[in-house]
Amino acid sequence: MIHIDKDTQQFILEHESDDIRQLALKAKSYPDIDMPIAIKQIAGRQIAKHKIPSWYQCENIIYPKHLSMEQCSSEATALYKAALCKGDILIDLTGGLGVDFSFMAKNHKQAYYIETQHELTELAQFNFNTLNLNQSKVIQDDAVSFLNSFEGIADTIFIDPARRNDTGKKTVLIEDCTPNLLEIDNLLTTKAQRVIIKLSPMLDITLALNSLSNVTEVHIISVNNECKELLFIKDKVRKDEDIQLICINLLTNKKDASFTFTKAEENTLSISHTDEPKRYLYEPNSSILKAGAYRSLGARYGLMKLHPNSHLYTSDTLIDSFPGRKFQIKEVISPNKKEIKAHFKDITQANIATRNYPFSVADIRKQTNLKEGGTDYIFATTLANEKKVLILCQKVSD
Repeated sequence: MIHIDKDTQQFILEHESDDIRQLALKAKSYPDIDMPIAIKQIAGRQIAKHKIPSWYQCENIIYPKHLSMEQCSSEATALYKAALCKGDILIDLTGGLGVDFSFMAKNHKQAYYIETQHELTELAQFNFNTLNLNQSKVIQDDAVSFLNSFEGIADTIFIDPARRNDTGKKTVLIEDCTPNLLEIDNLLTTKAQRVIIKLSPMLDITLALNSLSNVTEVHIISVNNECKELLFIKDKVRKDEDIQLICINLLTNKKDASFTFTKAEENTLSISHTDEPKRYLYEPNSSILKAGAYRSLGARYGLMKLHPNSHLYTSDTLIDSFPGRKFQIKEVISPNKKEIKAHFKDITQANIATRNYPFSVADIRKQTNLKEGGTDYIFATTLANEKKVLILCQKVSD
């Protein structure tokens, strides 16, 4: 276990905003400081300040190597998961750094943290004591061994299987994770009322649903429109036949955006397509796009879609509550030299995005001579009649 002496701890707090590379070069200037430990802890605090602010407020928390900090959950997503579970017993089968566990444990009377690595279990025990998580019990064991020996029924089992193989390469498929979820699928279900499985945002949701049994909900979680994780939930209490897909976009300093639908709903609904963009243009947030709620979204908000594969929507009246970005259309332009020269002569910069379009953003910048930035937005896309267009618009403030 890392021991940080008083002088080194004080040094960490006094230099937590410093450039760690510069500090490393000056190590000889601080002979009384354990500089390797100080640098690792300063780097950890710099990440935690924004990623896990509650931990950052606890000055005695000890942080692991940089990779573990980069891979751990953020406080925003950990709080979201904590809101999904409560009861007497929580089991986290893949403890890791313990960020998710530290927030979920607060909603349970007993909380078991299971981790195979000795270094991480020692670190977790120290940090959980620092965080006053008196209900936590840290156990060094592997997930399958612990479950087989556990005689009770947990209210919640949480598992975040390792998505890197023996060589450190990232894996996406469920069967390539450690532990292999397909091998312990039934065991998980028999040992808990609710199982929460955290998986990569790169995973094919439909493929996962075909592989895992008894899934009742899928939560697609984004933070500030960047898809971060997928949660597959098995709940014995819920008896609904249709699996709910809950798309959540956690926003900083704004109200979180959510959209819930079912696969059955998506498969049965119809949506109109148009080759004439209306007054407003809508771009769904990343969680909705990941979930594939294309028809459900359009039907729910009374929108028309520009093309089956463009995933942009339009309407004559503004839909303030739309879960994504909203734009007011200024012009719809054909991407030929004459039209571009005529319509972009007074514009020097714009934010450009492509949706179902044969050329890249770099190609369009070269064609239009527009720099990045400004208040204008251009969506290069395809309409229902297969016509390629550049839609010039301005963002509507929330």
